[in-house]
Amino acid sequence: MALKQYKPTTPGQRQLVLVDKSQLHKGKPVKALTEGIHRKGGRGNTGRITTRHHGGGHKRSYRIVDFKRRKFDMEAKVERLEYDPNRTAFIALIKYTDGEQAYILAPQRLNVGDTVVSGKRVDVKPGNAMPLSSIPIGTIIHNIEMRPGRGGQIARSAGTFAQLVGRDMGYALVRLSSGEQRLIHADCMATIGAVSNPDHANISIGKAGRKRWMGIRPTVRGETMNPVDHPLGGRTRGGRTTKTPWGKKARGPKTRNNKSTDKFIVRSRHARKRTQ
Repeated sequence: MALKQYKPTTPGQRQLVLVDKSQLHKGKPVKALTEGIHRKGGRGNTGRITTRHHGGGHKRSYRIVDFKRRKFDMEAKVERLEYDPNRTAFIALIKYTDGEQAYILAPQRLNVGDTVVSGKRVDVKPGNAMPLSSIPIGTIIHNIEMRPGRGGQIARSAGTFAQLVGRDMGYALVRLSSGEQRLIHADCMATIGAVSNPDHANISIGKAGRKRWMGIRPTVRGETMNPVDHPLGGRTRGGRTTKTPWGKKARGPKTRNNKSTDKFIVRSRHARKRTQ
């Protein structure tokens, strides 16, 4: 979909650039496929802020999206494409031949009236879901499971995708958009194509109030705070290294600590930086 610009009739619209959603469904979602969201405004069970910059925002209902795609060998027709306020990608409402409805992540080049199906031997076209063992090498994929039956976890954001680059010993080698190459069990499901709404990266919010509508509260730099509020606070930074509000180094030290899955990473996403 194309980008939509506005006439500069107000200061907020002068820089405003949004995605044109004229081709999306304009009504409400299917009520049976939604559930309520209880938002806490970034506060924990003691009432104190545990996650900063959360709060406010427009009321939402959560769309129950089928990330597992385990209804094999049953065709489903795309009834409409919808906007989902809970994610950057668009979603598609599909209806199976037995009458059941479901939401799935809409890939690029998926249109209303198209047919999608999941199974071990199906056509390689956008929207169809297959195990990694059945997908041809070099195929662009998204919504990739990390464990069989758990549901897609990788490449779900707008415009993202991964590529299947090899298979060996019951595992598939997948190259992620970060440059990381990772081994994933060949029985895990993945969907063909790239995620919809690639123009999301070109959006210009236009004004601070739109961030508040999204439930994001203002962020203040540590350098502008007082010394009592932040390690970098005060009149000058004084040559101090970048730190978090709690005094830990913000750049340099590794934050990933998951030794149990390190063996599945064949090539780190930082390998490209080291060679330069």
